[in-house]
Amino acid sequence: MDERHGCSSNKNSFPKGKRDDLYHVLHKVPYGDSPYVKAKHTQLVEKDPEGAIVLFWKAINSGDRVDSALKDMAVVMKQLDRSEEAIEAISSFRGLCSKQSQESLDNVLIDLYKKCGKIDEQIDLLKRKLKLIYQGEAFNGKLTKTARSHGKKFQVSIKQETSRLLGNLGWAYMQKMNYMMAEVVYRKAQMIDPDCNKACNLGLCLIRQARYEEAQLILEDVLKGKLPGSDDSKSRKRAQDLLTELRSTLPAPHLSDLLALDDELIKGLEQLMNEWSLVRSKRLPIFEEISSFRDQLAC
Repeated sequence: MDERHGCSSNKNSFPKGKRDDLYHVLHKVPYGDSPYVKAKHTQLVEKDPEGAIVLFWKAINSGDRVDSALKDMAVVMKQLDRSEEAIEAISSFRGLCSKQSQESLDNVLIDLYKKCGKIDEQIDLLKRKLKLIYQGEAFNGKLTKTARSHGKKFQVSIKQETSRLLGNLGWAYMQKMNYMMAEVVYRKAQMIDPDCNKACNLGLCLIRQARYEEAQLILEDVLKGKLPGSDDSKSRKRAQDLLTELRSTLPAPHLSDLLALDDELIKGLEQLMNEWSLVRSKRLPIFEEISSFRDQLAC
């Protein structure tokens, strides 16, 4: 008997349950026949985002996995350039969602604000998330959380999350051309969890302030491989491009550089630094050996 034929004719070798499991794993579709499951099938298998949105709405209205339905619907809306509608949906229906889902909804909102150019709203939300961290209320009191990206789970520490949020906040201030505040935020982020991307952004921030020598030293550190991620070809190219820009003629600093620093945010972060450095046994020392930048700034 042909081996392949024998295997294919033996139903016990591939029971229906196993075939179903393989289908759901391959397509990343949940089990069941509820509105949310149908929405995910329409989104991921049929590749019909408009139809998926209709079913996500049905899931929300029927109370079927509202946390996931609202977040997934907002992501699909963003892909269809319906970000304003997605923002309105989250604002209107997040009250139906669990406390545990609020953080992920905030992360979706940040991306939506960025997509719509709502910089002020983005800054406010990032500051609120940072405030939860320095008040000890983030991650439900834990030191790490499980995150998901492209279907893969991984652990994120409060240290990494703080640096990530500060990096996003620094870029938002860059869009507002408030380069002084952006610099403070980027330097804080690099002290907590340095990487070459934030280093390049800090270099750009200094270039915009016509502080070329400082910017050059930071960008050269990227090219010399002194920062995590410096071996990435895209990061090295960006650092090299910024050095080229640095050597060219740049416009004078914008008047908005004179905007005041956000004292409340900086004080909150510095308070957390002090607390974590003094009570190492009780809280994660995110800001260990971090010195204040305030004395270095011309106020």
